[in-house]
Amino acid sequence: MNKYDIAAYIWPAYTGDEPRSMQFWPEGYGEWQTVKAATAKFEGHQWPRKPLWGYVNEADPYVMEMQIEAAIDHSVNVFIYDWYWYDRRPFAEYCLNNGFLKAKNNHKMKFYLMWANHDAVTLWDKRISHLYDNVIWDGGVDDKEFKRVTKRVIESYFKQPNYYCINGCPVFMIYDTPNFVRGMGGIEEAKRGLDRFREEVIQAGFPDLHLQMTMWSETSLNMSGVDGGRDVNAYGLIEKLGFDSITHYQFVHFTNIDRDYIDILGDVGAEWEKVEKKAGVPYYSHISVGWDNNPRFKEFRPGVVKNNTPEAFEQGLLMAKEYADARPSQPKLITINSWNEWTEASYLQPDDLYGYGNLEAIRKVFG
Repeated sequence: MNKYDIAAYIWPAYTGDEPRSMQFWPEGYGEWQTVKAATAKFEGHQWPRKPLWGYVNEADPYVMEMQIEAAIDHSVNVFIYDWYWYDRRPFAEYCLNNGFLKAKNNHKMKFYLMWANHDAVTLWDKRISHLYDNVIWDGGVDDKEFKRVTKRVIESYFKQPNYYCINGCPVFMIYDTPNFVRGMGGIEEAKRGLDRFREEVIQAGFPDLHLQMTMWSETSLNMSGVDGGRDVNAYGLIEKLGFDSITHYQFVHFTNIDRDYIDILGDVGAEWEKVEKKAGVPYYSHISVGWDNNPRFKEFRPGVVKNNTPEAFEQGLLMAKEYADARPSQPKLITINSWNEWTEASYLQPDDLYGYGNLEAIRKVFG
């Protein structure tokens, strides 16, 4: 039987024990605060929703042991943790460090990091989320700070026995490549930093680093105005910075999602083909469950995926499987948004709307 790596992103905010998160969710149990307060904003709006597992603390290893078993049982065998570094130190690591890595059964599940190096804005705080352009923490880092980042990820995560590798090389994804280049001072400086990162990984005993880029639209990844990067688009960055592969994080990053899910899938297939043709490195197919970030705002926000039922989601999974099967030289890695992005309405965890339907769709296609 073919082996598929079904990798679901994890948003590590459903914990109650990290002091810095209190400024966003002062009730003390992370972004569950926002989920519990969500209400319908138009007739037929599918909110509120409730998690069948309850408003659990995902920094609790016993909770994560349960979730790992449920994931594996439904053919999800990799977690991609959104990983943050703000104000010279990590942010929102408790979910990974205290939950997943202390779970007694974590050997059943691989994991890797997506460095979510975007600026932290007021989006997470529903009281002031409309002030979206207000930056709380700068996601860019200079070379000195990047050395601290790379040391931490190598020592704390790459050396874990269940860290996900491709050809023996630990996979590390960068979410906001332009922000990385800006913080480092330009493309040449960013390239030197990544080259040093590779050397450090090799010195740590690995064959190399597998550097993965989060693909957005070509326009949103344009480097115009960033020092050293004028007129360099996403595909130029892949070449200049030496990325080894790419995937997406969310459908909303490259297409209009304010329509029927099946219609969106037509654009998705075209996007995969276009990106693969232009990128020059392997592309790993991505499927999102949906999109609706209205829980994070007091007012209605346009842009809500329609009819993203488990049956429609299954059609997307079948597309991803066909794409992977047609490329036998690549690992059969498929990324999914997400395990638990409740406030963006794109999650696999069971709820009172579809139950275990989305997880069962994965098991049906890949089990």
